[in-house]
Amino acid sequence: MTHQTTNPANHDGLDIASVRGISVGYTDRGAGCPVLFLHGHPFDRTMWEPQIRALAGRGYRTIVPDLRGYGSSTVVPGVTPLEVFARDLAALLDHLELDVVNVVGLSMGGQVALEMCRLFPDRVDSLTLVATNPLPETEQGCLSRKRLASRLREEGMRGYADDMLVGMMTADNVRDLPAIADHVRAMMYAAPPEGAAAAQLGRAKRPDHTPLLKRISAPTLLVVGQHDGFTPPEGAELMHVRVPDSVMEIIEGAGHLPNLERPERFNEVLRRFLERTRLRSHAFGIG
Repeated sequence: MTHQTTNPANHDGLDIASVRGISVGYTDRGAGCPVLFLHGHPFDRTMWEPQIRALAGRGYRTIVPDLRGYGSSTVVPGVTPLEVFARDLAALLDHLELDVVNVVGLSMGGQVALEMCRLFPDRVDSLTLVATNPLPETEQGCLSRKRLASRLREEGMRGYADDMLVGMMTADNVRDLPAIADHVRAMMYAAPPEGAAAAQLGRAKRPDHTPLLKRISAPTLLVVGQHDGFTPPEGAELMHVRVPDSVMEIIEGAGHLPNLERPERFNEVLRRFLERTRLRSHAFGIG
């Protein structure tokens, strides 16, 4: 297993990996225990900037990719199932010569993290699911995602982003945290419509991850914003009951993006969980 690792380049810029016929843009900073961050829709790797600053260079190596179809990674038209994202990430870990990582995913990124647990359980040392729904899509939800995919392809991202800003963040936080709101809006504006649409069509067909939850052996942190209307705290509580080795944290004053709306509290919770996981691994002689 690879637990203590170093990024040879160790610079702040964008790296590019050629995997599975596409280019994956990613940021690789710090040295030590590797943590893989997976962004949600319709964002990119820059949504994790507060976490990179908190962890990189403090005993952790942060690996933060743009998922297929987003940010600086290749846009592939059509349908992108969650499994495709997960296999891209496994190939990226192979490229980086990393066997095992701590995985942190938000919303769609959390669903991709669950797919990694399903397909590559031995590669997930710990799991952090933020604002994540493990349920399959409903019939109505499937139709809504298909309509959204058509809208994004026809109209682009701006109207959708304007409609969704309040929702991704609470209305209070949009007002009180203008720099964060501007960042969230800018990420949504910049998302490639074709890539975002392909992901929506893939999520319309997403599997039911609830049977998987009881089989997750990795220590798991479940994080949700107090005022998250998309994935409310009750859903995290249901996962907490099912995942054997899990802890749950509700971030007060946050909506769907607690890592950006309340970064200090989120970073404290994440760092405490990762440190406990790392100490336990050492106690068992792993790494």
